[in-house]
Amino acid sequence: MSERIFIGVAWPYANGPLHLGHIAGAYLPPDIFARYHRAKGNVVLMVSGSDQHGTPITIRAEQEGKTPAEITSTYHEQFLESWQKLGISFDLFTTTGTANHAKVAQDFFRVLLKRGYIYKATVEQPFCPECRRYLPDRYVEGICPHCSYTDARGDQCDQCGQPLSPAELITARCGICGATPEFKDSEHFFLKLTAFESQLLAWVRKQSHWRPNVLNFTLRYLEGGLKDRAITRDIDWGVPLSIDGYPEKRLYVWFEAVIGYLSASKEWAKSSGDAEKWRQFWQGDVKSYYFIGKDNIPFHTIIWPAMLLGYGGLNLPYDVPANEYLTIEGRKLSSSRNLAVWLPDYLSRYNPDPLRYLLSVNMPETGDTDFSWREFLRRNNDELVATYGNLVHRVLTFVYRNFDGCVPKYSKYNEIHKYLDNLNEDLSTTNILDTRSMNAIEDAKMLFREMGSCLSRCQFKQAIMAAMLVAHDTNRYLDEKSPWKAVKEDRQAAADALYVALYIISCLKTVLYPFLPFSSQKVHEYLGFEGRVENYGWQPMAPKPKQKLLPPEPLFAKLDEKLVAEETNRLS
Repeated sequence: MSERIFIGVAWPYANGPLHLGHIAGAYLPPDIFARYHRAKGNVVLMVSGSDQHGTPITIRAEQEGKTPAEITSTYHEQFLESWQKLGISFDLFTTTGTANHAKVAQDFFRVLLKRGYIYKATVEQPFCPECRRYLPDRYVEGICPHCSYTDARGDQCDQCGQPLSPAELITARCGICGATPEFKDSEHFFLKLTAFESQLLAWVRKQSHWRPNVLNFTLRYLEGGLKDRAITRDIDWGVPLSIDGYPEKRLYVWFEAVIGYLSASKEWAKSSGDAEKWRQFWQGDVKSYYFIGKDNIPFHTIIWPAMLLGYGGLNLPYDVPANEYLTIEGRKLSSSRNLAVWLPDYLSRYNPDPLRYLLSVNMPETGDTDFSWREFLRRNNDELVATYGNLVHRVLTFVYRNFDGCVPKYSKYNEIHKYLDNLNEDLSTTNILDTRSMNAIEDAKMLFREMGSCLSRCQFKQAIMAAMLVAHDTNRYLDEKSPWKAVKEDRQAAADALYVALYIISCLKTVLYPFLPFSSQKVHEYLGFEGRVENYGWQPMAPKPKQKLLPPEPLFAKLDEKLVAEETNRLS
């Protein structure tokens, strides 16, 4: 029976290009997850969009002499192009600038206000006398009072993870110009997080399937006690309040952006022709996953759940598989110092699957990981080209040339075909084949269960490593059987070994499809299958004898050693 899976993906600020830290942290993992569940036959909705509001947008607009709308439109289109080239398969990637989003966000505000979970209070808000603007919390910097980190932000310390307010920072400064901010009284609306503290703590303690870093961080946050947070700001760019008397105030971007998961679902439902279809992914028997970077953990494990509890009638997150950070060449990524590998730049020179592969086997699931161009070269040449690509190309090329461009007839096909496509049929308990061939086939079949278990628990590194291990073992199997030699003396023995290899390759192109969709589709077609890989389901699919093959080409290109120096120099 199919499941319903909702996947909410972090909303990128539309004020600059995406870099590999974004992709490894929040955008590749949900795509792998969504592709797996779709292939498995589950009903999936994956949504996100460009975050078009907040001070970062207005600052970029001022820097470039443009309007905020012009800036957000430019980068939104760039995001869409990047998703298409990298193969990120959103069901909808929208923006927070739509009338639909404003309507849903304002409704959320009104309901929480009516139910007493939003109230008015006067608060000191930082104002920069040089920039002549009120500063969002994240644009106030200073020394953390808890760990003495010198570059803590006014909303949170990136060093120790403690939530902060601008007034708590020692020697606070404007994050834009460096001036000392003034603190002025201003009336704002607050979300009453304290009303949900005990309820959230009891709920979080039950989430034993969450990643330890997410669970432990959230528990520390809750056990330290929640504070009510302002949800409005004095700014003219954003979603206006839906009540009279506050024309100059806007919903704070962190409050309205998370509501985007719901507004995007409603937009998707309306475009599908059934305006109520969104309910299938927000109510009832459905699992909701939120893919984010670790800096967004409290917003998705505490604040968003509190908002959902206050609103009522909507499902809480099932899992929040937040990733840690990706560093670049051993250093902390820095957009301002151009210490980043920008996604549009990468995609202008290289194919998407090698990047998807590297970021998958090096995914920062439980700790920070590093991207280096030398590692990119090594993984591409030694693993994609020499292991998996070599397996596929040498088998398909040899079969195509020596067996009339068709899948060879397997001598035991009539006896084993029912075992090949059925995961529940264990071939290793029979005496139909030699032990080595039976074990090779069973290892390939086992991938569907093993990798499916990993992927359902968001363990992407472990899953792809299992597939590559089978590819490596299959190369050894072929070296032992040597069909290139056997074909001269015992053509059927060669055909049998090659058929086993073709079967395993067919399994690999399916289980690797969530990770390497472009090359998996190529292998699918080379093997003579029609349509899309995912349409055949999460199951082994044995090529039929005499099935017509397409002329194969190498899946991956070997990269030149000199790219390491060239690309590293680009970071300078």
